[in-house]
Amino acid sequence: MPALSDCVAAVAFAGDAERWIRRFKYPPRGLAGLDPGPGAVIRELAREVARRAPGPPPNLVVPVPLHPRKLRARAFNPAALIAREIARTRKARFAPRALSRVRDTESQTGLDRRARARNVAGAFHARGPAPRDIWLVDDVVTTGATLAEAARELRRAGARRVVGVCLAWTRRSPRADPG
Repeated sequence: MPALSDCVAAVAFAGDAERWIRRFKYPPRGLAGLDPGPGAVIRELAREVARRAPGPPPNLVVPVPLHPRKLRARAFNPAALIAREIARTRKARFAPRALSRVRDTESQTGLDRRARARNVAGAFHARGPAPRDIWLVDDVVTTGATLAEAARELRRAGARRVVGVCLAWTRRSPRADPG
């Protein structure tokens, strides 16, 4: 059984979508970082992908967590902000602490499919029993390695259906259905 039951994304990670997602994930310091534009675009993409996601609303909407060190450095988890909007749109329960990242992994940028899978192996821990249906949220899906490893942990905790829900997919994404 594959770790992910399905994977859906709103747009391709290219052009304007890529620029807006990068502005959201890496805001400038100071007053320029207060620009509401990226947040508004991300909320709209989150609503769009929530409408496209297959099946009924899940029991839980779970963001892919950051390691505590990375969360402190960044000051926010982009996946959690996206997941909150998706949960609100589908009237589902938002569970930002259902999954934790127990190992600080290196950036996936520049790694091939196998290296990405090795990099995130054993990186997640479910913090309790998982309900049957979960939407696992991340910002961009490339190879699906991070989503698959997090989904495996949620399945070990009891989930039967884990759907990856992302803002964007790259050309390297094997399974993300852009709608």
